[in-house]
Amino acid sequence: MALLDLIDPPRNRALPRCCGTLVLLLIELLLMMPLFSAALFAQDDPTGEWANVFHEDEPERIPGPEIGDYLGLPINAAARLRGDSWDATLLELPENQCRPHPSDYAWRGPALLRIWKEIDPLTQRLIAYHTHISWQSAEQTIWMDGRAHPPPYARHTWQGFSTGKWEGDTLAAVTDHLKEGWIRRNGIPRSANATVSTHIMRHGDYLTVAVVVYDSAYLNEPFIRTTDFMAAPQQQIDPYPCEIVEEIDRPAGVVPNHLPGTNPFLNEFPANHGIPPEAARGGAETMYPEYIAKMKTMKKLPRPPGKHVDR
Repeated sequence: MALLDLIDPPRNRALPRCCGTLVLLLIELLLMMPLFSAALFAQDDPTGEWANVFHEDEPERIPGPEIGDYLGLPINAAARLRGDSWDATLLELPENQCRPHPSDYAWRGPALLRIWKEIDPLTQRLIAYHTHISWQSAEQTIWMDGRAHPPPYARHTWQGFSTGKWEGDTLAAVTDHLKEGWIRRNGIPRSANATVSTHIMRHGDYLTVAVVVYDSAYLNEPFIRTTDFMAAPQQQIDPYPCEIVEEIDRPAGVVPNHLPGTNPFLNEFPANHGIPPEAARGGAETMYPEYIAKMKTMKKLPRPPGKHVDR
């Protein structure tokens, strides 16, 4: 029996046969619309194994940023003071040796990445996305079930608390409740009160993660950074055991630092690369192309003997 006959038996219809067929087709199309909608608006699923692509910002991510290189960072005076006071040997302190990257920075590090779904077995609804990153085996949860963020006094962690939603083909997450972290590995900090917006975008075998940091404590404007990955279906991520050892014999309580105005290394970066020292100090203005014209009016430091200047 046709679907139209169940809804409107033939004896009650006065429509010509051709019109009845048309009505039947329209009803069947309406019933099938949910299937078409799911196909038309399906998201590009980011789950799977992903390997690092290091061609983007390679000098910063592999050898590491130079001391005093704040160029292009929208930092304020408080962040600049923290950077000037920082000493690289802080990483040798026992309490810092096994510290993972916070979730907003973790994408940048040695980050073989795995993403998988958590699905409710009864309703088959998506509960969360989970990520695993090879460095220190850090794992983040992005809740997709509409739950609220905890109150401000709730515990802060390296991964923070994240909720997400789909915006077109982009998985968008908001993270708060983070421990204090860093924006650049040369002492530029990110406060524990920051909010982070993360946008995960898949394009076939490539994954782009755009992170936006909002931090009124240390930033005058939002800071945006992207990181890319390539699909690696055969990838195996090993465990990351970390053992704390005494690397340097120091008197108890000593914390490496530079008091204000005493850091002897701050001018090495601008001198070696032919950059005006004022520009190397960073700030929101240094993010924009218009700043190049201003830099041309600034004085540069003498180039050290034998040093190549990047143009």
